[in-house]
Amino acid sequence: MKTDILIVGSGCSGLYCALHLPADKKITVITKSDTESSDSFLAQGGMCMLKDESDYQSYFDDTLKAGHFENDKTSVDIMIRSSQDVVNDLLSYGADFAREADGSLAYTREGGHSGKRIIFHEDVTGKEITSKILAEAKKRPNITILEYTTLLDIISDDNVCYGAVLRLPDGSLEAVEADYTVLATGGVGGLYRHSTNFRHLTGDSLAIALKHDIELQNIDYVQIHPTTFYSEKEEDRSFLISESVRGEGAKLYGKNMQRFTDELQPRDVLTARIREQMEKDGTEFVWEDLRPIPEEELRSHFPNIVEHCKEMGYDVTKQCIPVVPAQHYFMGGIRVGHESQTSMEQLYAVGETACNGVHGKNRLASNSLLESLVFAKRAAKDMVTHYADLKKKHKLFEKPDLTVYEDSKRLKEEYRRIVKEEIKKRGQAHV
Repeated sequence: MKTDILIVGSGCSGLYCALHLPADKKITVITKSDTESSDSFLAQGGMCMLKDESDYQSYFDDTLKAGHFENDKTSVDIMIRSSQDVVNDLLSYGADFAREADGSLAYTREGGHSGKRIIFHEDVTGKEITSKILAEAKKRPNITILEYTTLLDIISDDNVCYGAVLRLPDGSLEAVEADYTVLATGGVGGLYRHSTNFRHLTGDSLAIALKHDIELQNIDYVQIHPTTFYSEKEEDRSFLISESVRGEGAKLYGKNMQRFTDELQPRDVLTARIREQMEKDGTEFVWEDLRPIPEEELRSHFPNIVEHCKEMGYDVTKQCIPVVPAQHYFMGGIRVGHESQTSMEQLYAVGETACNGVHGKNRLASNSLLESLVFAKRAAKDMVTHYADLKKKHKLFEKPDLTVYEDSKRLKEEYRRIVKEEIKKRGQAHV
């Protein structure tokens, strides 16, 4: 198989990158599952944007404070300054965001923010954004999307990437030649007992990066979301109870229904307070009370949360719900520059699998979609700029020995083991 650009992952970052590549380039997007089983579809609360220049410093400071001031300041500046451009793109694709009576964009607030700067579509903002990007990608004749196709390895020589080895839906193996390869494989939630991520997101790209000596950064920086619906079933993906719920007034209580903390603290701080309360109470969850939010707003702004709780036997207009912290987001990953280049030539990484330092040690709520889109577009622009300089043009493609990849199940388990051990080694023992 031969393509100009191979993109591994069909979440918002991979697809948005594809949309900003030249129409005369053949682009192949692969995804491990179906196109809608990416965490981009699961994002609830919204996406940050710079409303106007008067909010710049406050937004910048909030991002650094949440990240414990370990953020790459240039990355933060790029993200904030690029936000309006990204929103304009999304609007051109048909994305629908909540509006005020005068037709202007409506904004909500979440934990760690000093004001309202988050645009949203009910409580399914990720689905609204990513579905519109996916629909746009499907219109482009130069973009081919292959579902149930798994990345097994990249093909490299002398620190240059020349393509990848894939397992196709029928189980067969294929070596793919590509001028550029983009890793957009998402996070590591599949390694955790409680996680809001899809279970198939197991950090495969990190294992491949370790194998090829590609630089990683801060891979023990894993964000735990304070509030997910508590389930006794280990196989269940944790259902997110959005940050926006607390932004609109929801409260947290211990087992004796006493309020124990400020609900709008950054996620890592609030998670610590919740865990302290659970230990004090001897419980596996705390209670979240959505009743301070007017019922009409609950049903219009958070319809999916209301419905999920109803399916689980809770009427949020009349009773509290049980919530527990769960793995949610990966701030570390494959180290990249401000144009999303990895330490290997002709290889880029975007989205949650990449680390450009924008989030520091802890991501500010609703910066994930924005960061993924901003730096995916920068990756596409950088490829266009440097296409003529490719080393690939001066080297024949050498097809690898595919027999070493025949036992894909064993390889998958090996990748999971490698990533889990590496994250533990770097400091996070509860993987």
